[in-house]
Amino acid sequence: MNMNQIKHAALLTFACCMGSALANSDFHTPKADQGGITAASKMQKGLPNVLIIGDSISIGYTKPVIEELQGVANVRRVKENCGDTPRGLQKIDPWLGNTEWDVIHFNWGLWDLCYRHPESKTQGNRDKKNGTQAVPPKQYEKNLEALVQRLEKTGAVLIWASTTVVPEEEAGRFVGDEVKYNAIAETIMKQHGIAINDLHALSNTIKDQLTAPGNVHFKKTGYATLGKQVADSIRTALEARTSGN
Repeated sequence: MNMNQIKHAALLTFACCMGSALANSDFHTPKADQGGITAASKMQKGLPNVLIIGDSISIGYTKPVIEELQGVANVRRVKENCGDTPRGLQKIDPWLGNTEWDVIHFNWGLWDLCYRHPESKTQGNRDKKNGTQAVPPKQYEKNLEALVQRLEKTGAVLIWASTTVVPEEEAGRFVGDEVKYNAIAETIMKQHGIAINDLHALSNTIKDQLTAPGNVHFKKTGYATLGKQVADSIRTALEARTSGN
């Protein structure tokens, strides 16, 4: 093992340890959206394979993406809420499996920037008054860089989805933190030449479709809107891959 490999392994170990307690905590997916966890296209031979990685927001838009790309791609998603970047570092290899992915659409952020306290009774132990931020910005940057490097090894076309909006009154998240984390992610993606699907900008236009005040989740109409943009970004990536651009 050379020095770069040793440093990379050490980074993964440290990042996983930093978030091990939270990575094993509840990453909530609303009951109404849980069908998206197991949703998948009917596999069709000869179609490209697409993987969706992300938290409950991505679970919510998985079904609309499958519908939009029917007959275009075999769409799969990770069969759980992918939580924060420490969980990603712990589980990325089994999530990727042995499938040859043509496109991977991915995101981490909402659970990284979340403040949590073990004694909080709010779902997910969220508590931005007394809690501790799950993954501070500098660690998020290191974790996300390591995840991108791992994803690049798949040879798939990668699409980063910017983290969606944090509304006022959210119990464990401060409005504007998602902007800071998206800026970190944008820098990394530009360095690696990875396309950015700006779901944050889109989500800002459909805040009236959030399920309740202070809730980061969307109604079906909101997820349909997000899903269409996700599907369009995947379709563009597939076209570019086919043309060799």
